[in-house]
Amino acid sequence: MYAYDTVTEAVAGLRSRGFTEDFNLEENCLVCNAQRFSADQFEIEEVYRFEGDSDPGDEMVVYGIGSKTGVKGILVNAYGWQADRMGDAIAKKLKLHTH
Repeated sequence: MYAYDTVTEAVAGLRSRGFTEDFNLEENCLVCNAQRFSADQFEIEEVYRFEGDSDPGDEMVVYGIGSKTGVKGILVNAYGWQADRMGDAIAKKLKLHTH
């Protein structure tokens, strides 16, 4: 695992190691280039958590994600009270990696 001081550094580091796509959350899946991935179709390979020094709004998690079809990419998401709404299976999988 690598150590980063900022979200920007983490994203750049992951991209340099082949996590080139951008994942987005939808209610019951991750989406990348019109492909949909349910919780059992991807693995979280790396996680970097960032806590804001003075602003709770700066709390973010950067995930390095690999799909079973070979797509590798990044999901950046807020955590805590600001986290995006998502289905239970996706929420459980992401939560396992942030504590």
